[in-house]
Amino acid sequence: MTAPAVETKDLVKVFERGRRTIWQRLRREPDRRERFSAVDGIDLRVETGEIFGLLGPNGAGKTTTMKMLATLLIPTSGSIRVLGIDPLERPRDVRARLGAMLSGERSLYWKLTARENLEYFAALYHVSPNQTRARIERALAAVNLSDRADDYVERYSTGMRQRLALARALLPDPPLVILDEPTVGLDPQASRDLRDRVRELRAQGRTVLLTTHYMEEADQLCDRVAIIDHGRIVALDTPAALKRTIRAEEVVHLELGIDGDDRTVLEHLGRMATVARSERTNGTLAVTAHCASARDFVPAAFDAARSAGATIRHVEVVPVTLEDVFLSLTGRALRE
Repeated sequence: MTAPAVETKDLVKVFERGRRTIWQRLRREPDRRERFSAVDGIDLRVETGEIFGLLGPNGAGKTTTMKMLATLLIPTSGSIRVLGIDPLERPRDVRARLGAMLSGERSLYWKLTARENLEYFAALYHVSPNQTRARIERALAAVNLSDRADDYVERYSTGMRQRLALARALLPDPPLVILDEPTVGLDPQASRDLRDRVRELRAQGRTVLLTTHYMEEADQLCDRVAIIDHGRIVALDTPAALKRTIRAEEVVHLELGIDGDDRTVLEHLGRMATVARSERTNGTLAVTAHCASARDFVPAAFDAARSAGATIRHVEVVPVTLEDVFLSLTGRALRE
């Protein structure tokens, strides 16, 4: 059986909020800083050759997990194997086999050309001088930047800079590539282009581990997805299998104008569908309902609203998404 590309067991990372001043240290005052677990017991197995996604809201622990895999953070407890190697025992061996594109990282020098950037990082990654030129040409071609290789990075669009950051991650010719929120801040066309580059990495036989809080991205790209919330994995499967856990064929979003009590209309709606979420803002009640057939549910919802003295102002019918899976598991929307 092929060894996994990434394996973690009971992985934990604890941080402290606030700082302890030098005066507190000199006075030997007790350390009263609050501790919190950014990653709280994650068990993960990423198979060789798959695109695996960590999906969750900001602050869920995705980036912290990535940084531990990339040897940038030391776990508080638990174990990690990356390509069969323990990063704590052999961090340099892991770095030599890993390509990483991490969010919030200033990974490019804007006053240099793309080629000069890659020459610098190739030396930093200890790429053999007799391989450097070929590696750079392959990396530029992989992200479709060969024709702009000698342009200064400051003249690049945001999408082009993201692609160049991916080219930098490919310089070591790594079997494993980790991408942290790779399409954040990109326009739709640039996002689509970067997703195409990621699919090509898998076609080359590489393993890709990525984080995202865009459910559409995870659905389109990933072979399997782990949904993370508050540092824990709350679900893990293929996107299709996760969506099948929602016992509904369609999702209906309603906006109701209502002056009185919400309970009556919610009770009526709850008899016809599963009310996954309801939120009252001033005189508007927003409801998300999971149902077998919107064709049957929507007319009945209008009748229920009318009988409760409410009016439906807006109706939207959509298919089940990974957002609905997250909502059913946590009671919260993915972006809350």
